[in-house]
Parts: sequence; structure tokens; C-alpha cells
Amino acid sequence: MPAYEDFRAQLDAVLRQRDPQALRRFLISAGQWSEDVPEFPEQQMWMMIAGSPNLSDLHEEARAWLVAHGLGEQAELILRRHTDQAAREKRRPQNEG
Repeated sequence: MPAYEDFRAQLDAVLRQRDPQALRRFLISAGQWSEDVPEFPEQQMWMMIAGSPNLSDLHEEARAWLVAHGLGEQAELILRRHTDQAAREKRRPQNEG
């Protein structure tokens, strides 16, 4: 699991730059994307930002970009998942005590 945690930390650091080409280079070098995929790295970048709980400070920016590019439904689904998970985690200690 440490390998995944290291990869995730590096990915989040690259996503925080908000540079689709830096993301593309990183994922190709990590063997996660090939040279010809994806066709829309900027869209993929914002979806990944929205999907990362570690980048919650960028979620509103991601939502705005995705909505502006016709991907509002997908953004809401991804971001709602984080909100629901955070609410469950917040209630958990009260239920355990």
C-alpha cells in the first residue's frame, strides 16, 4: 500500500499545479497513461481534482470549470460523494461512544 500512497501524494501534488500537460507527463511517466490517451487532459485533470478528498480546497474551482464545460452533473456526483463521506465520518465518533 505504501506505493499507492506515494503515487497518490505525487498525483495530488501535480493536480494542485492545475497544469494539464504536467498531469499528462506525470501519468505517462508513471505508466498510467499512454502517449495517445487521454484526448482531453484538462477535463480529466478537473475530474481528478474533484475526485480527490485531499484537494477539497480546489473542489469549488473544479466544480466551476466542469459546469462551464457541460459536465455539471458528473461534477455534482463526484463532489456529493465527498460530502456524504465527510458527513458519515463526522457522525461516526458520536455513534461509537
